[in-house]
Amino acid sequence: MGLSVILITKNEELNLKDCLDSVSFADEIIILDSQSTDQTQAIAKAYQATLEISTHWPGFGPAKNRALGLATQDWILSIDADERVTPELQQEIQIVMQTQDSKDCYAIPRRSWYCGKFMAHSGWYPDYVDRLFKKGSAQFSNHLVHERLIPLGSTGKLSNHFIHYSYRNFEQVLHKVNTYSSASAQQAFNEGKQGGLGKAITHGFWAFFRTYLIRKGFLDGRYGLALAISNAATSYYKYIKLWHLRQDR
Repeated sequence: MGLSVILITKNEELNLKDCLDSVSFADEIIILDSQSTDQTQAIAKAYQATLEISTHWPGFGPAKNRALGLATQDWILSIDADERVTPELQQEIQIVMQTQDSKDCYAIPRRSWYCGKFMAHSGWYPDYVDRLFKKGSAQFSNHLVHERLIPLGSTGKLSNHFIHYSYRNFEQVLHKVNTYSSASAQQAFNEGKQGGLGKAITHGFWAFFRTYLIRKGFLDGRYGLALAISNAATSYYKYIKLWHLRQDR
């Protein structure tokens, strides 16, 4: 039973080498790159990955489905460039692949880094994501952002986690607040949803309240507060941008 690792990239030279080192046990690596202008493509070629160049950006979900369509092995592991497979997770994946009565799809917990700290609360741990599955047993949603894997068969959970370097510094936080809120606003616009200042304030407050109190972000200290604020900002700007999309129309 072989393993295909699939990932999508765009200017990921700072992450890609460590990511590919962590999945060197795979039988093949599929990379769908969105016309990177840094050394991403050169790194992919150095690791003998199957490299496909995308000439336009269709959104995260469609891009991952395209990468999935290129995979040839019996099992698929979907990973992002800022994630790492630990040796313990590698061993668990290999055991699952050799188990006769294994599930069709497995969720993997993530241990995520936020500007200098691995978060233990705030909804960021264990943060299970469906990533390991048998070929043909799952596909990605067509969302422009915050896509999810849709299992078509039986599901289970692994015990060992990804290491996820989601935000290395606050400059990256600001960049992702802007890009994610724009993509989320466009997705909501396509679905016919409405924005507005009132909705922006309400959803921003709820994002903060959920992260900091319901998901116990306060136990992460100053970093939990900072994360709650950035989540609130993303939600706030999503609905402000959605409001403006409606106005422009």
